[in-house]
Amino acid sequence: MTRKTPALLLALSMGITAPALAEEPVTATLDADGVQRAAIVLDSYSYTPGHLIVQAGKPVELKLTKEGFAPHDFVIDDAAAGFTVKEDVGGDGKTLRFTPMNPGKFAIYCSKKAPIGKSHREKGMEGVLEVR
Repeated sequence: MTRKTPALLLALSMGITAPALAEEPVTATLDADGVQRAAIVLDSYSYTPGHLIVQAGKPVELKLTKEGFAPHDFVIDDAAAGFTVKEDVGGDGKTLRFTPMNPGKFAIYCSKKAPIGKSHREKGMEGVLEVR
């Protein structure tokens, strides 16, 4: 057993998945037109990247793509953010545009839930939008 194995076993027993353990925040690209752009993949109860950094006061364009068969959405619902997003993301994907004005860290999550069992958010489909 390596030194990392006990930590990995502990993390897995707590429901923390490998992407959550290893993922570094990603900063949206600021293009020449002044729009911050990033791509996010919605897959098996996760967002990749799971932590996106953007600048306050500059427009953001997110290209969302969904993998797999489960229905997913993209939700930001925090009064402190100053805006709300709730968009279903189908097989063709979705492009979202918004301009965040308030700095902070805001939860991104999937609100979908099967008739029985845990919601997608409870299964770990949650990320962070960090506005600086």
